[in-house]
Amino acid sequence: MINTFPFFDTTQACERAALRLRELSVHLNHGDVPVTVLQDTMKYAASVLESVSMEEARWLLEEEEDDLSEVQPDAVPNEVREWLSSTFTRKTAAQRVRSDDKPRFRSVANAIRAGIMVDRIYRRLSSSSLMQQIPSQVMQMLKNIDEWSFDVFAVNEVANGHVLRYISYDLLNRYDILHKFKIPTAVLENFLVQVELGYGKHKNPYHNNIHAADVTQTVHFMIWQSGLANWLTDLEVFATLFSAIIHDFEHTGTTNNFHVMSGSDTALLYNDKAVLENHHVSAAFKLLKEEDNNILQNFSKEEF
Repeated sequence: MINTFPFFDTTQACERAALRLRELSVHLNHGDVPVTVLQDTMKYAASVLESVSMEEARWLLEEEEDDLSEVQPDAVPNEVREWLSSTFTRKTAAQRVRSDDKPRFRSVANAIRAGIMVDRIYRRLSSSSLMQQIPSQVMQMLKNIDEWSFDVFAVNEVANGHVLRYISYDLLNRYDILHKFKIPTAVLENFLVQVELGYGKHKNPYHNNIHAADVTQTVHFMIWQSGLANWLTDLEVFATLFSAIIHDFEHTGTTNNFHVMSGSDTALLYNDKAVLENHHVSAAFKLLKEEDNNILQNFSKEEF
């Protein structure tokens, strides 16, 4: 991780702090983080938040109207309600005058906004609880998922044949796809279970679950190590990983030419054109038509 920071009251500070915190989250999922790095990052993030809070307070003082009226009552977490109550209603008038008893936040508005922010962060971290289902041995091996030498066969053996499921969990969580596209973890699990079953449908010795996991990890390696992920949109990153996961779904173990020459039902369905490729995508989207497997259920029409 980069050790240089822009000054905390610059326009780049928030973006850099957010990037560093995301990097920390990824590294914590894959191993230990040096205490000094953790401390430096947290101190910097705290300075950025304090700077933003002070700037917001100044802005509020200059504005004639407070935009708190736009905050819906149910958007305020219970913990924040309790804090506001204890801070602003239980002190006597004499106590409120004393400067050392003033609330840390400059305004109720900042307190509410901060509470909502913390609540959202908590929900975001909770959404990755699916990662906790990955066996410790598999998690240890996934620490090398950024490497070209990643041993997908060894992981599959430790994962009892579920290598695609665990690699997909890990990568979708790493790129924050579950949060950004509101993918329910239970639905993702259902979907990946069915995908693994589809890869084993025809007992294919090559285009199987291990191959799909290998391709998915390789695709990740290319977009991660090259820096391409920084240039792609979130939707493009998701589409790239999704296509890798399902690219040979329900492969029959035979070639397109075999289907065409034998006049198989699949060849007839797709009029001899890219027979297997059409089938992989079509079968995957048929799977998504089932509500319990539809990881795209919260996509907008344009995203879909």
